[in-house]
Amino acid sequence: MTAEAIDQGVAVRCDRLVKLYWAATGETQALRGVEAVFRTHTMSAVTGPSGSGKSSLLSILALNERHTAGDLEVLGRSVATMRTYELARFRRRNVAWVPQRPSEALLPSLRVREQLAQVAALRRRPAADDALERLGLAHRRDAWVHELSGGEQQRLAVLAATSSGARIVVADEPTAELDDDSAALVLRELHACAQGGACVVVATHDDRVVPHTDRVLALRHGVLSAEHRSGRSLVPIDSAGRLQLPPEALDLFPDDRAELVLEDGRVVLRRPSEDDA
Repeated sequence: MTAEAIDQGVAVRCDRLVKLYWAATGETQALRGVEAVFRTHTMSAVTGPSGSGKSSLLSILALNERHTAGDLEVLGRSVATMRTYELARFRRRNVAWVPQRPSEALLPSLRVREQLAQVAALRRRPAADDALERLGLAHRRDAWVHELSGGEQQRLAVLAATSSGARIVVADEPTAELDDDSAALVLRELHACAQGGACVVVATHDDRVVPHTDRVLALRHGVLSAEHRSGRSLVPIDSAGRLQLPPEALDLFPDDRAELVLEDGRVVLRRPSEDDA
């Protein structure tokens, strides 16, 4: 990625991203060539059914694990060329991660206010004194993590990420266990973080999240199958010219084949005639 691309707001670029997992039962392909760009000053949601590859994609975007093939560029650097220690340092300076289990992002030996101070110190930033107030946690500033409810832990984990000065914030199901009031606080915080210049990416099943995002990317079978923004639904076409038809469109082609016709600048897919069967 060039400096010009960074100036245009590209924070993360996924180029034919593949992720494989190996187990005694065989190989599982979680991602099958994902191509996507995530920009600064935006909040993107990644959706899809269980097993679609959401968690794998987010873990790779957060630099928690490496991809198997393809290329991942983050803030102008190719992740594949980084050594392990370089990747850890780069992640610590630039990326904040909110796991699905918030306790995994918090240090049990620190009080609430100390959690934020620790994150600020790691990135050499002053601690935000008003941050706890924004997420309704000011009255819990001296509490230990184990004294917090699950919802309070979730809000604190999000706050630690958004107030850290990270250029990329990645959150896995940040509102899943929250009531409407707490979810609204978290979503407002994430959106404000994006408006402040960060690239925010969340994986979610929660319909409450969508109105707060700039776009929604849908994954299916490890491939980007649709993009929704500004009330429009787009079908992504990858660099090899492939696209995924939605399930309702697939039903029109029971033989898994289609006739492609170019008509007046339009691409038309037709069910093959009986002669082609």
